[in-house]
Amino acid sequence: MRQVIVNNIVSLDGRYADESGNPLALNMDGAFDRANLESAESADLILLGRESFDGFSAHWPFVADAPEPDDVNAPEARAFDAVNRAMSRRYNSLPKVVVTDRGSIPAGNPWHDSTTTIGRADVAGWLAIERERGDGAIVIFGSHVLWNALLAEGLVDELHLMVSPTVLGTGVSAFTGAADLRLLESRTFDDSGNVQLRYAVRR
Repeated sequence: MRQVIVNNIVSLDGRYADESGNPLALNMDGAFDRANLESAESADLILLGRESFDGFSAHWPFVADAPEPDDVNAPEARAFDAVNRAMSRRYNSLPKVVVTDRGSIPAGNPWHDSTTTIGRADVAGWLAIERERGDGAIVIFGSHVLWNALLAEGLVDELHLMVSPTVLGTGVSAFTGAADLRLLESRTFDDSGNVQLRYAVRR
């Protein structure tokens, strides 16, 4: 059976994003990048909400072949390092499913040919069937509304939460409902204050 894995970063006080809805308030550093690449490499399908898809498809398709930054030591140059270029190539190669009621993906979108859409009312039934096909992972990045709905339906197997050493105080709560979790693994990083927690979802 395929595993459905949610991969997200959260603040130390359990926030998905700040009060403006911006997750970039969290510590998305090199350790975060490497963990995302590991997750993408384990996937054979990426599942996204429409907002996350629109944001990702405006950025990731172009990273792999982007010119080298003029100043490779500038903080913004990390977006084009080897890890992020590998992430771009992996995203580009994987099939993607977008849960949306806003219609199809425009033909001009660089991920148009590798993306399928499915309506919100249909996703739970589709995923219940899709989980039975093969042994790979269906990975969800971002997509906070989507994965909370699937968690409530009992359709998430694992949560991989990168905990940022940031206390936001206010903002978007990572969880919108109750969940019973069992810790599988915790990871620290020599070059980061982040901690990754991997949980199984108890049913």
